[in-house]
Amino acid sequence: MKDSLLTLLPVVAPAVLLVFSFLAIRKKVSSRLSALSETATWIGVLTAISSGFILYMNGTLQSALLGWQGLGFAIRIDSLSMIMFSMIAILGLVVMRYSINYMDGDPRKNIFMARMAITIAGVELLVLSGNLGQLFVFWVITSICLHYLLVFYRSRPQAIAAARKKFIMARIGDVTLFVATMILYAQFGTGDLDAIFIGIQQKAGLNAALVAAAVLLVITAVLKSAQFPTHGWLVKVVETPTPVSAMLHAGLLNAGPFLMVRMSFLMIASDAASLLLIGIAGFTALFASVVYLTQPSIKVALGYSSIAHMGFSLLICGFGVYSAALLHVVAHSFYKAHAFLSSGSVIDSVRAHKIKVPKRMGSAGHIGLGILASIGIYALFCYIWGVNPAEDFSLMATGAIIVMGLSQVISGTLDSRGTFKAVLQTAGLAFFVALSFFSFEHSARVLLGTQIPAFTNPGFAIKSAAALVLAIYSVVVVLQLFSSRLNKNWGYALGIHLRNGLYANVIFDRMIGSLKNEKFKWANLTVREENQEETKIPVEVIEDLKSEVVSKS
Repeated sequence: MKDSLLTLLPVVAPAVLLVFSFLAIRKKVSSRLSALSETATWIGVLTAISSGFILYMNGTLQSALLGWQGLGFAIRIDSLSMIMFSMIAILGLVVMRYSINYMDGDPRKNIFMARMAITIAGVELLVLSGNLGQLFVFWVITSICLHYLLVFYRSRPQAIAAARKKFIMARIGDVTLFVATMILYAQFGTGDLDAIFIGIQQKAGLNAALVAAAVLLVITAVLKSAQFPTHGWLVKVVETPTPVSAMLHAGLLNAGPFLMVRMSFLMIASDAASLLLIGIAGFTALFASVVYLTQPSIKVALGYSSIAHMGFSLLICGFGVYSAALLHVVAHSFYKAHAFLSSGSVIDSVRAHKIKVPKRMGSAGHIGLGILASIGIYALFCYIWGVNPAEDFSLMATGAIIVMGLSQVISGTLDSRGTFKAVLQTAGLAFFVALSFFSFEHSARVLLGTQIPAFTNPGFAIKSAAALVLAIYSVVVVLQLFSSRLNKNWGYALGIHLRNGLYANVIFDRMIGSLKNEKFKWANLTVREENQEETKIPVEVIEDLKSEVVSKS
């Protein structure tokens, strides 16, 4: 670990964004808003590239502490922070450029661009944190910035109510993170992340206080990444501007898995925290994936998709495969940003082209053959990569979940009278997916190096939990493969309940009274009031126009 002025280079990116946001709020750049916003985000991308080069040439760097008694501001340049920083810089460029046209004509465009810039700057400083104090401060700041983006249109009741629920969850998460921070500070006498990681590795085992800190960090990550049963707010913020949805799903939700990877030396030493993470994230990934398949709204479906992806990332953190978790976070971020920003185009494309889905036969033989083919591909790659079942149990468990997805593809083709060419194409696709997973996971592990713990053989409790998750997932996959042979009435009834998310969000609404409590009255505008507030047209004028239209017709 070196201390160098070079570590201050990454600060340039958030600093430029903060200057831009200050000028935008004061409307001093209205005529040049587009050019300046694009310049600011391009500076962020160039800064990320330069910082990555510095890391390559010098190794891990950390700036001197600007603070008091071991807590304060410190920039850390390591492989994890640079991967996340680069990803955020690129996403920031794309989202800000998209926002320029998306918000064109909106009288509050300056305010929106300023809030977006502040949020991106906050996330960048969060992932660059080298100290617990900085990590906590920017964890809170990014949450508050997101809240102001979610309530940008205060005349949209669904978005306002969802933002209120998210605000409550975020404050609970802030408390758990603060308590965990104080425990770690009390145990090690410093907030320096590197000193804490070294201290944890030198301990023979964790005491009760450190186990409690690990559990509190899990709760913080679960709340941040919208895991069940605190997920309801995420699927109700679809009325916020699309760039906000893209930044939320592609960037801010990733703070949970990032926290787990950053604190991986503590997490892997605590079976209690890992088991809690496996339980919550494992169920959330399954629940959200199934509910996702029933959603008629593209944005709500994408919301459940994000919940499922975050669940999967946190699940494999519980398994201890942190390299695969980070790989999934990066891949999901770019995919989900593109999905939200292009959602309108996708709808137009679907309307213009009817997609014919081959009819399934429900043949047990064909489905079984597809499952066996998937297992065969998985076993082949485990052999090629030299995966040891005894030493690499967690990696094998993660790969097994990937294979379950492959079985859906292969079995679906074999069971739908697919041509020989289609079967070959599907097999080739499955082979490519398996190759990509093992190759990129290995690359991510090499890239992260000493920033995450080496693979260890988990204890009996973790292995049992992983085996239980795999067993449950396997049953659900098999049921889905044979769904065409199940009772239609039973399936239809189940589909209705799943489409409503098993009513978990409704129960939470009733618990906090977000829809009918008097203190939330401002979040329950009628359609007429909403239109009136957005357009500022008096009700009398609207009624006169309606009467005139009726008389002419």
